[in-house]
Amino acid sequence: MRKLVLMIVLLICTFGYSQEEAWVYFKDKPNSLYYFANPLQMLSQRALNRRTIQDIPLDIKDVPIHQPYIDQITATQGITVKASSKWMNCLHVRGTQAMIQSLRSLSFVDHVFFANTNLNVSGKTSITANHIVINKELQTQVTYNYGTSGNQIQMLNGNYLHQQNFTGSGKVIAVLDAGFLGVDFASPFQRIRENNQILGGYNFVDRSTNYYSMNSHGTQVLSTMGGFVENQLIGTAPDASYYLYVTEDSTSETPLEESLWVEAAEMADKLGADIINSSLGYFHFNNSNYNYSYTNLDGITAFSSRGANIAFSRGMIVVVSAGNNGNTSNPYISAPSDATYALAVGAVNSTRNYASFSSIGPSFDGRVKPDVMAQGLSSVVAMPSGDIVANSGTSFSSPIIAGMVASFWQAFPNLTNTRIVQLIKESSDRYNNPNAQYGYGIPNFQLALNNALENNQFNSKGYSVYPNPVDDDVIFSFPSNKIVREISIFNSLGQEILRDISHNNMKIIHLQSFENGVYFYKITSGNDTFTGKLIKK
Repeated sequence: MRKLVLMIVLLICTFGYSQEEAWVYFKDKPNSLYYFANPLQMLSQRALNRRTIQDIPLDIKDVPIHQPYIDQITATQGITVKASSKWMNCLHVRGTQAMIQSLRSLSFVDHVFFANTNLNVSGKTSITANHIVINKELQTQVTYNYGTSGNQIQMLNGNYLHQQNFTGSGKVIAVLDAGFLGVDFASPFQRIRENNQILGGYNFVDRSTNYYSMNSHGTQVLSTMGGFVENQLIGTAPDASYYLYVTEDSTSETPLEESLWVEAAEMADKLGADIINSSLGYFHFNNSNYNYSYTNLDGITAFSSRGANIAFSRGMIVVVSAGNNGNTSNPYISAPSDATYALAVGAVNSTRNYASFSSIGPSFDGRVKPDVMAQGLSSVVAMPSGDIVANSGTSFSSPIIAGMVASFWQAFPNLTNTRIVQLIKESSDRYNNPNAQYGYGIPNFQLALNNALENNQFNSKGYSVYPNPVDDDVIFSFPSNKIVREISIFNSLGQEILRDISHNNMKIIHLQSFENGVYFYKITSGNDTFTGKLIKK
């Protein structure tokens, strides 16, 4: 009997893991000219608008993979196509080492890269794999103590943005996670359901539209941004819209999940999302041959990290949890939080002190990581049951920041993703003295707003409005010409409350009697009309 058991184990080890994971890269995209002439075949109008605003041209990465290449790989006996990436012009395949290597002989294949990097060295054989069980709950610690979400927003001065009515409206966040159980019926999500703020989603793991399934991790993540329960939980972007993508298989850890992550990021790009939140990380896999090492965390090696960088190059902001390995023997960030252009978020407690589980930096190439911090110890989240509970992990500090990014970007929709990220970093409390635990520190979104207004003075054709925010007097400065300028100021209801005329190059308007808040101005000068936002503090 003992011999039979041993034989079964050996058979499982021999055949269960004889399949390898690899990416097959193609040489070209023969139909690129057609797609450049027909951009709506590649991207939605919203996505094209995002590119136009940020002056990002279309390029070969936007073009779909040549379908005949996919068809020929799919038809190859012994090869299973598991995922694809147009950005990297490759397919994720599964098959025996020999079958995958045989794909190199195809004329349109540029190269093959095995997830087991030992196989990428010519003539080198695979080492014996140690198969480990991965904890897929990202080490979150659940307690059912009642709490308030106020601290996790106020710590960031995010409440100031909300008071100015910057709540994420008009911005779209794609949430890449393990599942969204209960979002379709739980009461904390009633508001975003009724307001049609859930734009759709997809389950990449099951290849189905059933994204309200599999796991509650994404449910909790989403609640920190879009949840709304009066006096209990208000998300950081309650008026943003959301796409829900399941990319994580909570039953295993394989390189395929990184490919699904990139597929979801590409779909988010195509549909015009502004922000990606990913409370996921990759370092160890069930098959240890696929594991990353710290040397791989250079921002450009891991497949998901490369995808995150490309997503940023398309004009999106990618917000990623730093990881929960800070108090382990390998305390460093994981992929894709190491990505050069990802905004990696670590965790602090309610009193702004470092949470010991939060993964640390720097990246292997010496960049500051994590980038910023937010409350990740005893964060307030919603469960599929509708209960409001406390949970811990960078899984929650990341979306808390992602929601604030949406609310902040709403205030400056014409700024580039690069500028928005830089303003957030510059507002952080350790910006001038970053370290491995805190990165640049905890952002102050009120400071970021003020800095953006000061640096984003109305300056079109020689016009400017300053200071903004304003205490008492605001100065309207004009180009040196003889045109009469009419200045109007409106309240938040759109009612005109002041009108003035300037015949000179400068006009000072006294606002001492104005209540604190957001106002709008309009300057009419000849045939030109300029508008903007003015904050009275």
